[in-house]
Amino acid sequence: MVSFQHKKYSVLYRNGLIIVFLMLFILSLVGQSYNGWKEFNDFLADYQKAPVTYKNYLCSGHFVQATFENWESEFLQMALFVIFTIFLRQQGSSESKSCDEPITDAAELKPKKDSPWPVKKGGAWLFLYKHSLSISLLLLYFISFMLHWCGSWMQYNLEQELKHNPMESFFQYGFSSRLWFESFQNWQSEFLSVFAIIFLSIYLRQMGSSQSKKVNAAHRETGE
Repeated sequence: MVSFQHKKYSVLYRNGLIIVFLMLFILSLVGQSYNGWKEFNDFLADYQKAPVTYKNYLCSGHFVQATFENWESEFLQMALFVIFTIFLRQQGSSESKSCDEPITDAAELKPKKDSPWPVKKGGAWLFLYKHSLSISLLLLYFISFMLHWCGSWMQYNLEQELKHNPMESFFQYGFSSRLWFESFQNWQSEFLSVFAIIFLSIYLRQMGSSQSKKVNAAHRETGE
């Protein structure tokens, strides 16, 4: 059956979602970095400093902070969504398991012919694999947060230097309201967007989307 599907559909068709979103990500990142470079050089000009090259801008605190500040909130949102949907339910939402569905199903751990190798291997490999999605998302969140912290600290100290004010150490900056303001302003938007899709999917439909219930499904029907 798998080989038949591979012959029937092209590589582009079978991987359309990740290809399109990867392209949108690259285009957005290029747009962000180019316009951020222009903005950063305008900022330097205000202090009569020489402009930086595009290559050097990509290593600046201005770019690192702006980029990973957003990645951090995205990975946190996805990690919490994956973890919370293990235990929590929302009746009528396409984003929730049904209310009578168990938290886990032991049948998932039984290897099949085409199961991934950690399932067949068992033991510690299976333990890690069955939590690998949430672990990976939390790790990506932590890495993004640390890079956001680093970039924000670099940009703050640059501004302090240009104003001839005292600078802060990396760990001192970890307690600054500026760093946490940057984080919370992104976290709240991500949590709101998750709330919106969970709630709106109870009453609204999008025919053909895997993120929506069937058009004729009752509002109380939970799951896809």
